[in-house]
Amino acid sequence: MVTSSEPAPRATRRRGEVLHQAIYQATLAELARTSVAELTFDKIAPLAGTGKSALYRRWSSPEELVLAALTDPSAGFGDRVAPNTGTLRGDLLALLGEFAQVLGEPRGQALRPLLSQRRQHPALYEQVQLLVVQPRQKMLLEMLRAAVERGEADPRCVTPRVASVGPRLVLAEALAKDTVSPSDVQSIVDEVLLPLTAVRP
Repeated sequence: MVTSSEPAPRATRRRGEVLHQAIYQATLAELARTSVAELTFDKIAPLAGTGKSALYRRWSSPEELVLAALTDPSAGFGDRVAPNTGTLRGDLLALLGEFAQVLGEPRGQALRPLLSQRRQHPALYEQVQLLVVQPRQKMLLEMLRAAVERGEADPRCVTPRVASVGPRLVLAEALAKDTVSPSDVQSIVDEVLLPLTAVRP
């Protein structure tokens, strides 16, 4: 058997944004697989293909790293552009459909332990609400205001509580089962949200 005398090429060391993305994706995947309490830099570092020191230099705790990952535009949720289909039903289907799709991905699955273990990690839960959930509720509130101007929705429905119904129902479906299908989203919109916001005498 012929063997090569040349040494094996060394793996390219990740740096900058490439390293950040690898760390974020490893963090969310591990969180989705385990829990907040079990998440450690020791577990994340090898999954990201880096050393623990790279994590300690950037984040003081796994919880701080989780928040950075969740709010990253690429690996996490980041900013979301509001849909503008011209109808309330179309906007609701687009916004909640995208949310449901994301919840089936590692970044969305990572939300499940954060939401279900809120008693053990209240500060982290509040940050998730502030950075991930509430922006979508505010977006839905703006969609309702636009629908009122078009005569599609009742002015009395433009409240933060009504705007929170859609995202909460999608989250509840995601916690109850592995995926939220397009037909699930359509049922939420047609059976709950449109009757709830319809113009009334």
